[in-house]
Amino acid sequence: MTLTPTRTLMTDAAAAGTGIGAFNVIHLETAEALVAAAEAAGLPVILQISENCVSYHGALEPIALATLAIAGASTAPVAVHLDHAEDEQLAYRAIELGFGSVMYDGAHLAYAENVAITARVVERAHAAGVYVEAELGKVGGKDGAHAPGVRTDPAEAAAFVAATGVDALAVAVGSSHAMTERSASLDTALIAELRAALDVPLVLHGSSGASDAQIQAAIRAGMTKINVSTHLNAHFTGALRGYLHANPAVVDSRTYIAPGRAAVAAEAARLLELFALRTPMEVFA
Repeated sequence: MTLTPTRTLMTDAAAAGTGIGAFNVIHLETAEALVAAAEAAGLPVILQISENCVSYHGALEPIALATLAIAGASTAPVAVHLDHAEDEQLAYRAIELGFGSVMYDGAHLAYAENVAITARVVERAHAAGVYVEAELGKVGGKDGAHAPGVRTDPAEAAAFVAATGVDALAVAVGSSHAMTERSASLDTALIAELRAALDVPLVLHGSSGASDAQIQAAIRAGMTKINVSTHLNAHFTGALRGYLHANPAVVDSRTYIAPGRAAVAAEAARLLELFALRTPMEVFA
């Protein structure tokens, strides 16, 4: 198959009232695992490359071209997305490489500057047929939209979407990035208010900190794109630790990375089913 446009996946999920998994690529094995998960579940997935990931690899092109190739060869519908780009030029490079969507993250900026740059990214992206996600917490919130305690105001969100023309909006509803415990309390009432106030799909960042039941409740309240990274990283790392503990003499990295890849594939497939509301609600630590 060829790459599936992010717009198609988001529009279909929003219309169905279900969620779609958007999982971060860390390295080649992550991309392979996430595509395997989508194929096993028979569900679409969005592969995300963050600005932090680009910094780790030293440039966008190596990890991006590998991810695009893996996604394009999949039998499942797969889109590729640039996540949390604070560098405007990075968003433009992703558009040129063929990403289906980009997220420009100007939540750390003053509101007027965030609007101006986001609108500029939207204009360039839409000219290339690329979908754009942005982020809004509280106006002027220097710690971004997903710092603990921050909440997105529905009226401000509606004004931001109208001023920028973005296609999807990441909102602050109680989650926080990089949580290793699933103890976040999502504000489903606020999600419903935001869903009613906006004509674009909502995005939940920091989903690793929310339980299965919380995430499904958020989807039922109106959340569409569910971003997960830390939770899957923990599965990868746990499998590596277990293998190395049981096999202390191993030196071939492929032998211990493979269990990590398999662990991510299994958990990502489970999450895709969960977000599609196909499975009973379950809460686990």
